[in-house]
Parts: sequence; structure tokens; C-alpha cells
Amino acid sequence: MTVAPSPASRAAQILSRPITLNGLTVPNRIAMAPMTRMFSTDGVPGEDVSAYYARRAAAGVGLIVTEGTYVGHASAGQSSRVPRFHGEEQLAGWAKVAEAVHAAGGTIVPQLWHVGMVREEGRPPFADAPAVGPSGLRIGAAEATGKAMDRADLDAVIGAFAQAAADAERIGFDGVEIHGAHGYLVDQFLWEGTNRRADAYGGDPVARTKFGAEIVAAVRESVSPEFPVIFRYSQWKQDAYDARLAETPEELEAILTPLAAAGVDVFHASTRRYWLPEFDGSDLNLAGWTKKLTGKQVITVGSVGLDGDFINAFQGDGAPVKAIDNLLDRLEAEEFDMVAVGRALLQDPEWAAKVLAGRFDELESYDAAAVQTLY
Repeated sequence: MTVAPSPASRAAQILSRPITLNGLTVPNRIAMAPMTRMFSTDGVPGEDVSAYYARRAAAGVGLIVTEGTYVGHASAGQSSRVPRFHGEEQLAGWAKVAEAVHAAGGTIVPQLWHVGMVREEGRPPFADAPAVGPSGLRIGAAEATGKAMDRADLDAVIGAFAQAAADAERIGFDGVEIHGAHGYLVDQFLWEGTNRRADAYGGDPVARTKFGAEIVAAVRESVSPEFPVIFRYSQWKQDAYDARLAETPEELEAILTPLAAAGVDVFHASTRRYWLPEFDGSDLNLAGWTKKLTGKQVITVGSVGLDGDFINAFQGDGAPVKAIDNLLDRLEAEEFDMVAVGRALLQDPEWAAKVLAGRFDELESYDAAAVQTLY
């Protein structure tokens, strides 16, 4: 009689497999999702930032995706405590972060970020630059309150992403992730709710992808051919959880194809609950559809491991989901290639090590009130 493997042994077997992303070999299938922290005074990542990421790498996270980091454009972001990925002191700090993660056995990519029309409320400003976007529209606004980007603005932002990517490779990072999700600048171009342009950068889904594809192409050109380029995108936006880039697989394919052709190696498909199907008539989630439509490697993300026992999770309606079985079934079927974990890794830096060793009973349940003290 064949005995089915336990969830613990099955998790160890499936999640511990190495994977190659372009020229980078990652030791397992667990990634750390990017999470904004605001712990970098004057935008400089210090020793605490190095220790924060190295601790998770030492505990088994295969790929670290850093918190969002501002590219070198005046309107990229306002907070004096969000790290920047430009400037001599800032890049020297990031070089130490990469070194620490490598010493701990992990790999690391910075997430390159421009907030566009999103104003970061309550964050001490380091710049007083105008908000810019495809049409100067904030999410949900009827009228423009910022600057619609002109040709010079477009070129400057594209150049800033390319320079940040080149700097990332130069100082020792293993790849880069372009933040094209959650209603920030690149996503503002992708989504018709904030892109009302009548030129080549607005209109149908392919035209709305043009700016993002030009950023990807510039990044790809600025780094070596084997250097992985990851692109994170989402349907949902900050303050607009029901927003959608695509209502059908055909619309999604129209958006993703130009990005893939421009040089994306890996898509990071951000959903709020990874187990939910993206379109009617199929159980595939957003990551699964992304892989099916592009043939590219894909990272899934969305509430992985938030329940401390990791055996049962709960959907929005309170219905239980066999979280570990669901996740492993999909990964084993190659619906997606890696799994990004966010808040569970804030709560429990040893999360990956415990899961890879089958120590599910030691996992900590996420506590939003306490997590600020656990960085």
C-alpha cells in the first residue's frame, strides 16, 4: 500500500527545490515579498536593514525582494525614511545589505519604485516635487491634481529605472524587480482608470503598456543578459481593491505580451489571496494565467502563511482552505514557479526554515499589532 507523504515532508520536498531565473540560481522556491518599512533615515539603509534581510535569508528564504526603493527621479517618492536606490551613501548602504544576504546564503533583488500620483500621507518629505502620472489623476479622482507627463518626464523616469538597475548589478545585487503594481506610476499607465491619454501611451491595453515596456527594455539594456529582470503587477490598487487591468484572459495577454517581449524574465503576480481563481471557468490564479499566457516564470503571492498553523487558511467568506495542500498542489503542477511570503515573514523570521523542516506547529500566527516591534 502506498502511503501519501505528510504535509511536512511534501512541503520540504516541493519547496526546497532550487530554481534558475535567467542566470541566477535560487536555492529554493520561497521568496520574501517586498514590504515598505520606513526604517531608513534620509533614505539610507543602515546596519539594521542589513540584519533584517540577512536574518530571513539565514533562515531559509531563497530570494529576498526588498521593500520598494525610490529611483532617482524628483517625483519618485516623498518619504525621508523610505530607502532610495540612488546617491553614493544610499548605494553604499545597499551594497552592505546585498553582502549580508549573500553571506547568509540567500539571493536578493531590489524593488525599484516610483509612486507617481500616490501621495504618501504622514511621511516626512525629502522632496517637494510635483506629483506626476499619465494623466495627472489620482485613483478615484474626477479631475487632474498633478502633472500629466510629457516626453521629457517619460524619458527621465525611464532613465532613472535603467540607472538604478545598472547600479544594482554594479554593487552586487542578483537581479531587479520593477514595481508595476498597486496603483503606483507604472500601474497608473497600465490601468484605464488613471490613464486617459490620447497619445501613443494611452487608449487600448497594448498602448497603455507602452511606458512599462519601455522601462523594461531600458532596464534590460542597462544590465548584463543573464541578470534577471522581474516585473511585479496586480489587478487591484491601493484604495481600489476591486480594480482590474483585465476582465478576460485575452485582455491580460494583450497587456503582458509587450512586457515579456521587452525583456521580463519573471512576472510577480500580486493578488490578495493566492488561492482565488482569476477568471470564470478556470481554477488558475493570476500567476497561473500569467505563466500560461507568456510562458515566463512566475511568482505567486497573496496571504501565504498568515494562519499560524499553515494547514488551514480562510477565504473572505470564512470558508476554510487547505492552505498547504492547495499551495503545494499548484506549485507541483507548475501553475507557478515560486511563492512569495510577506506578513508571515514579518511576524516569524524563521518561517521558511520551519516550513522547510516541517515544523508547522512552531509557526507563529500573524499579529498586526505586535509586528512593528519584530522587524
